[in-house]
Amino acid sequence: MKIKQELFTGTSWKTLSEADGFKAAASQLVLAFGERVLLSNTDVYGQLRDRYPTAAIVMNSTAGEIFSDHVADDTIVVTAIAFEKTTVRTVQIDIENYQESYRAGQKIAEALDDPALAALFIVSDGSWVNGSKLIDALNDCLHRVVPITGGLAGDATRFASTLVGLNEPPTTGKIVGIGFYGDSLCVGTSSMGGWDVYGPEREVTRSEYNVLFQIGDTLALDLYQDYLGKYAEGLPSAALFFPLSMRTTADSPPLVRTILSIDEAARSMTFAGDMPEKSLVRFMTANLDRIIEAAATAAHTAMSTLTLTPELVILVSCVGRKLVLGQRIDEEVEAVRDVFGEATVLSGFYSYGEIAPTAPGARCELHNQTMTITAFSEQ
Repeated sequence: MKIKQELFTGTSWKTLSEADGFKAAASQLVLAFGERVLLSNTDVYGQLRDRYPTAAIVMNSTAGEIFSDHVADDTIVVTAIAFEKTTVRTVQIDIENYQESYRAGQKIAEALDDPALAALFIVSDGSWVNGSKLIDALNDCLHRVVPITGGLAGDATRFASTLVGLNEPPTTGKIVGIGFYGDSLCVGTSSMGGWDVYGPEREVTRSEYNVLFQIGDTLALDLYQDYLGKYAEGLPSAALFFPLSMRTTADSPPLVRTILSIDEAARSMTFAGDMPEKSLVRFMTANLDRIIEAAATAAHTAMSTLTLTPELVILVSCVGRKLVLGQRIDEEVEAVRDVFGEATVLSGFYSYGEIAPTAPGARCELHNQTMTITAFSEQ
């Protein structure tokens, strides 16, 4: 695997790293993670197409860009990959509203499923897509379990619109699937949060998709504000510091769900993922040191399933973690870098939702407020 990584600032390009013997014409895949306005107002796609004439070029907007041990804003991080033994196939699906999410996942599975499929990476619109339904379809429709990872595009903290594109300038309402094929590719995955839980576990008694109306006998927002105490005055922005832990059944692993908005009149909360009725929820709170430690744990977990040092690691972390960690945000990326070492190329972005299995060999899930890792090496 030969990799070249570049950084575009809007006015100039900077080479971050380039493997010996890298040839642009041999690249099968180019990943461009960047700030939405910069992607919209510059012809980055045209420049990348000139550089990499035969590669599949995947672009998406972010809430922050990751490279090496840094977190950047208002840039575009470009990672061009020339695999030696692995084949890459891609597909783009258009979506007009969240109700089409399951069908979009079916179409991606139909297009990319294959006995030789080794891993699937998803880059999805982060505004119009129900990530839970998209992932349900992928789990249901692939003929065997393979690692499915990726993320929902971001838009800094504006939450206005997100952009995704395959072999064209990125626009809204797109989902891209990237399939990796062959038995030479080794893939390690992990997703960790690091949030503290508190209070008893309670049952969701009334909800609709990602809108939570009632927990037990109490209106959801009433109970949430009661638990937050003085911090309730800071809602809705304070909700980033107090997500919910959710289990669909008593035997399911817990998932983190971020609160996107609250409705004072309906006393409800809207989440960045489904909150099904009869699921079990618990309140969570931020512990900055544990959040950073969780990033390192995720790296160790992804590394533990590999026999070789990864050549490429893609990080998808949550915009909520970025806002909570504030000036300490670089520390979670540095923690990952310390595990993988300088020889591994790190790339990634801050998202509106993370996609990964809860454990090796498990079904893929939609996560919020996690550091999600996909590590690649060819043997």
